[in-house]
Amino acid sequence: MKPTKSKSSFIPEATYAYIVENWLREPPVLERLREETAPMEEAGMQISPEQGQFMALLARLLGVRRYLEVGVFTGYSSIAVGLAMPLEGHIVACDVSEDFTAIAKRYWEEAGLSARIDLRLAPANETLARLVEAGERFDMMFIDADKPNYAAYYEAGLRLVRPGGLIGIDNVLWSGKVADPSVDDENTEAIRALNERLSNDDRIDLAIVPIGDGLTLARPR
Repeated sequence: MKPTKSKSSFIPEATYAYIVENWLREPPVLERLREETAPMEEAGMQISPEQGQFMALLARLLGVRRYLEVGVFTGYSSIAVGLAMPLEGHIVACDVSEDFTAIAKRYWEEAGLSARIDLRLAPANETLARLVEAGERFDMMFIDADKPNYAAYYEAGLRLVRPGGLIGIDNVLWSGKVADPSVDDENTEAIRALNERLSNDDRIDLAIVPIGDGLTLARPR
């Protein structure tokens, strides 16, 4: 079943339908995962299928062999990137929810990725600190978790992602709330602060893609 409604508040529905009809290439395992996740109250936490396709393309362009993910949910992004990686590829996936990642595990198995994914069920800051201490390096990182900790995850990513690699940060437009001065909740303020921080960070090359809920791409120099 192809998605009929855009997750993005920035793309008109008719335009989104055109995108899906003409460009979406969604593996059957991801389509089944999306359909299972859709009825969940937290379904909005899942990335859109066209974003998954875009991230898979980036992984192929970069030749990603080691991928780090902060925020797994039911596993869509890890599978999208994992299927784009070579057989020797390895994923470290960080989350705190046993319930959500139990769904991810089933689909990792179906996608043939289970043996290549190291799930770390612990606060991500703790996991990232251990990876830094161990001297681990990654080609690509995706941050899609609790917004107040985004800045900390990003700083850890600069130590973990190789120069010329890629850090992707999701939800950076936050349904347009970041541009609305009347909105000042903790999540919105955290994203605003990170966006400003990255815009002035000379350690990276930077771009933003208005796909899904806004995706920042940061390339460590």
